[in-house]
Amino acid sequence: MKFPAPLVSGRLVKRYKRFLADVVLDESGEEITVHCANPGSMLGLKEPGSRVWLSQSDNPKRKLKYSWEVIEADGALVGINTAHPNKLVEEALVDGRIPELAEFEILKREVKYGKNSRIDILLEQADGSKTYVEVKNVHLMREPGLAEFPDSVTARGAKHLGELADMVREGHRAAMVFLVQRPDCAKLSLAADIDPNYAAAFKEAAEAGVETYAIGCDVRLDGIDAGKAVALAIS
Repeated sequence: MKFPAPLVSGRLVKRYKRFLADVVLDESGEEITVHCANPGSMLGLKEPGSRVWLSQSDNPKRKLKYSWEVIEADGALVGINTAHPNKLVEEALVDGRIPELAEFEILKREVKYGKNSRIDILLEQADGSKTYVEVKNVHLMREPGLAEFPDSVTARGAKHLGELADMVREGHRAAMVFLVQRPDCAKLSLAADIDPNYAAAFKEAAEAGVETYAIGCDVRLDGIDAGKAVALAIS
């Protein structure tokens, strides 16, 4: 995934109200409010003074001209925009970078299923069989080299796990793909201390046959690529 235009650099002042952040632009010194497309806690990724990079929109209907895309944390570039993971995983699937999910004829996005939900990606094979793929963004790192999910309580995430398990029971394949938007993690685990209910729902889904994959990202200032395998450290 390439950013459509060069990113604008600045320093983070604060992130607040979930979807807002104040940033001082490097070039002009102006302090502006930008859109933060991330509903999570962003634990460890909102330290005031951190270097950040923003994308700029020319859409005159947008209230906020800039969107926060990348932050420098722990010596690495980390992608924080949760609007990108589905696209990044789609690119990885189309390019065959997730070998276990490489065989499909048709890829669809945001298909209705389950109990009033939409699956992030639906893969259909030539014989009509289906694989339901749920994508979760990951960027929490509390221990060097170990990515963790989630960074806040996610009842919605637990609900999705239950619905994936239901798809397996109906005879389909289902997979959870964790997209790690940082290059400095080689393993992924569940943050059960943050959300024990999600950890319990994950265990139940795995026992039902839901598959799990984790892929890392090369985060650059001109774009983000996904597809590097990340080991699972989930008991």
